[in-house]
Amino acid sequence: MATSGRLQGYRWLHLRAIRRGYVVSQETMRMMIKAIDPEGVEHRRARRLRRRQYFSRGPNALWHMDSYDKLKPYGIAINGCIDGFSRFVLWMEAYNTNSDPKVIADYYISTVTRMGGCPERLRADPGTENGHVKDMQIFLRRNHTDSYAGEKSFMYGCSTANQRIEAWWGILRKQSGQLWMDIFQTLKGDGHFSGDFLDKNLMQFCFLNLVQNELDEVVRTWNTHQIRPRPGQGLPAVRPVLMFALPEIHGATEDKLKSVCPEEVASCKEECSPKGQYPCDKTVFELCVLLMEEKGLTAPVDPYLAAELYTLLRNEILENI
Repeated sequence: MATSGRLQGYRWLHLRAIRRGYVVSQETMRMMIKAIDPEGVEHRRARRLRRRQYFSRGPNALWHMDSYDKLKPYGIAINGCIDGFSRFVLWMEAYNTNSDPKVIADYYISTVTRMGGCPERLRADPGTENGHVKDMQIFLRRNHTDSYAGEKSFMYGCSTANQRIEAWWGILRKQSGQLWMDIFQTLKGDGHFSGDFLDKNLMQFCFLNLVQNELDEVVRTWNTHQIRPRPGQGLPAVRPVLMFALPEIHGATEDKLKSVCPEEVASCKEECSPKGQYPCDKTVFELCVLLMEEKGLTAPVDPYLAAELYTLLRNEILENI
């Protein structure tokens, strides 16, 4: 398998195949993967996680927000948020920064706007990039009367204790993150990446949209995949999207989403910085577009074509400096 599919188990690949319109059973998919990639099958078996207990009272009772920094040395930063009860991914964004509090705040406010409310509580690590989200969450919750209103609606905690989102980073790494890390590390090992301004911007130009597309695909697959209940619980298998939309099927009595004033949300939005028009520095972007037009190149459609484009553009620019 030439893409991130080589990192994935048969259930995940079966769901991706179904989403693309293929008719194939899980057992057929399992046998195909075992025949094609026996070493990968054994590797995934050996790295099964021991699960810790977790409890949440319903959808939107607690959102877990965090940043993923494995690709950040190469100029690509990821930030995401997951609902604690349903494990439904609320946002997963790749950009050239996850350190700007106004950018992170825009992810939060855009989700609050889309949902029509904010969570009962929100958890994040103590990084300065989360300061605006903290202020906005407390502001939007200040007039509510429940026991978690106001200051209690936001809590800091170390990343390792932010259980739901930390577990999801492990999923992301298995499903696609490791592929990107391997490609970037190969470019670095071959002397094509120094970590300077130009190289990071070229990485963003060539790879950022592909990484976001892959994130979107992983999130769609995850949100619709079937979660197997723990043995002895007597619960049916469910999917995150159904748990989030229909919590009563998994024992929750109500959605904990809290109403917000549209005018207050609009005021918060004014303090946010949405993703920019360009994936990288504007000057680098325009130079790359010009070089691609001169050489008749098109935007890459997979990671390996993106790596070829990155190397070509880098060599061309360095030769003319």
